[in-house]
This record gives sequence, structure tokens and C-alpha cells, in this order.
Amino acid sequence: MILYLHGFRSSPLSFKARMTADRMAARGRGDAFMCPQLPASPKAAMALCLRLVAHYDSEELALIGSSLGGFYATWLAEQLDCRAVLLNPAVHPFQDLERHVGVSTQYHSDAPFEFKRDYLAELDDLAVPAISAPDRYYLIAASGDEVLDYRQMVSHYAGARQTIIDGSDHALSDYAEHVDAVLAFCGEGGRR
Repeated sequence: MILYLHGFRSSPLSFKARMTADRMAARGRGDAFMCPQLPASPKAAMALCLRLVAHYDSEELALIGSSLGGFYATWLAEQLDCRAVLLNPAVHPFQDLERHVGVSTQYHSDAPFEFKRDYLAELDDLAVPAISAPDRYYLIAASGDEVLDYRQMVSHYAGARQTIIDGSDHALSDYAEHVDAVLAFCGEGGRR
């Protein structure tokens, strides 16, 4: 089972989530992919994820997290002892997201999105100072990320498998070139 965690103000309609879901469906594995709409509250988002994966063991579960979803995937992987692929992950979102406190809209709809100041403390509570088992992680980071500093990602996930893309962007517009490697790391490489 793959649990995909989208980024801040994003949704299951994101480009990378849809591409991953489509690739899984094309392999006849659509039922082994989940991408829930995450609530704005980090605490509520993690509670939802823990409920969704409660009956999977660590060997049959893999996480894919993009941006803030990468931060969440790291916390979950540490709790669940499972694999995680991190796509331009946020490393210090409790600092980066302070300027986003307030009401805005989601990226893929006009639905309101409220990010409360209390959520910064919730993010801080989820911080993983150092990953415990680098071999469980696969980082894909773009040097051209215009939102987050890829060097923080490289440092935070030292010892993990890493693909550093020269250029690209925060959205990983060239994700199609990497989706098969992502799925292989998740244990879906040989399945058709």
C-alpha cells in the first residue's frame, strides 16, 4: 500500500499525486494507492493518516510525501518503521509557514483554507531532528526549488538514497522521469 501525502494547500488533484495514481492504476494496482485530502491541522492530518494505515504492517506500507507532505511522511515513517519517498520535502515548516497564517484558498479549488497560528506548534511537535534509518528513505530534491532550499533537504536526509535534480522546480515538473524509481523504492517496481 502506498500512502501519498500532498503539500501545503494542495490536494489529491496535484500533478504528482494524479501521475502516481495513474501509474499505479495502469499497473493494475490502483487499489494499493491512497491520497487523502489532508486537513490544515498537522495534528489532525497525522491522526487521519494513522487511521488509514492502521491495519498495514511496515513491510507492506510505503509513503510518498511532497513538500509539507514530505515532512509528514518523515514523521510517519519514524512512527511506523516504513519506507518513505520525499519529493522536495519541507524540513522546517514551522518556520517557513508562519507567513501563511490566516485564510486563503486551496490550490486546486476555491475552497477556503485556514492555517491557524496554533498549527505552527503542531508542526514543531512533529519535527524529526534526525532520521533513524536512512536506508528507509529516498529523497528527490531539485536544486532549482524556488520555495525550499534543497541543501537543507540533502543535509537532513544524509545517508539516504538521494536523487538531486540539477534545476527543475518545487513542483518537480519533470516528475514523469522519476515516478518509476519512486514506485520501485516503494516496492512496486516489478508489479505490472
